[in-house]
Amino acid sequence: MSLNQIRGRFAPSPTGEMHLGNAWTALLAWLHTRSQGGQMILRIEDLDPDRSREEYVKQLLEDMAWLGLDWDEGPDIGGAYGPYYQSERRNFYEAALEKLEAAKLIYPCYCTRAELHAVAAAPHLGETEYVYPGTCRTLTGKEREERQKQSRRSSVRLTVSNEIICFSDALQGECRQAVEFSCGDFVIRRSDGVFAYQLAVVVDDGSMAITEVLRGADLLMSTPRQLLLYRLLELQPPVFIHVPLLIGTDGSRLSKRHGSLSLANMRKRGIKPETIIGYLAWKAGQIAAWEPLTARDMIGHFSINSIPVAPVVVEDML
Repeated sequence: MSLNQIRGRFAPSPTGEMHLGNAWTALLAWLHTRSQGGQMILRIEDLDPDRSREEYVKQLLEDMAWLGLDWDEGPDIGGAYGPYYQSERRNFYEAALEKLEAAKLIYPCYCTRAELHAVAAAPHLGETEYVYPGTCRTLTGKEREERQKQSRRSSVRLTVSNEIICFSDALQGECRQAVEFSCGDFVIRRSDGVFAYQLAVVVDDGSMAITEVLRGADLLMSTPRQLLLYRLLELQPPVFIHVPLLIGTDGSRLSKRHGSLSLANMRKRGIKPETIIGYLAWKAGQIAAWEPLTARDMIGHFSINSIPVAPVVVEDML
């Protein structure tokens, strides 16, 4: 690989049909990479075995091809940095865990979901947000044995130090976060043995030599945790670009529950891919008015600086 080779990626989770919000992120990531003459990587983030489905992977590949978004490496065509399914990359995550363990940076956590929810219910925090108080960080060997005797399964948490993580997002600007006070020691492997997104995404992007990560702004606040892991694992972090989410006219985030905006549904209704690409390009500030376009039509005109920062409203027009 050339030292100056741009490598971008789209990494969807196969837990439902691809919808307009997924297409938005996929298109912008693809345009950002292709406009720089870079390589596009498609990775399937199927970490959660209970929610991921192979039929959704098949549908996703078809939808991407229908939109005119191609890739240079992926689950169907392979590549030098595979496998391209997270479910097949467990050995990479195990190696990362061993490295963190050797540095004495992780510990088992026996807190139950109910105990964590009790913390989340504190008046000063959101309904599902909580700062882990470090309950299991200082357990003695005897206390850990007692919890194991109670048949408590343990997750694995990363010990977080008191520091400010700073980075510059190519769209959102300068970001600062004290991870210790925003979330505390965070989980990198769940109690059921499934590796957490925070660890897997860092290991994958680092080992796949990804240089640019364009993704939704809902992941902006978790980026400092990932940057911490990049440093501890001695991996090169990419440039981050967090684009706004698409929201409905009611202000809610577009999701798989917006069935009418799934690509499969729109295809059945006879909507052309050029109509969708043109609509998304218009919403992304890349063209002045909505008109049918192919993704390749937009490569030479793409500009990160034209993308709005605030959430983008999608009218019921498609």
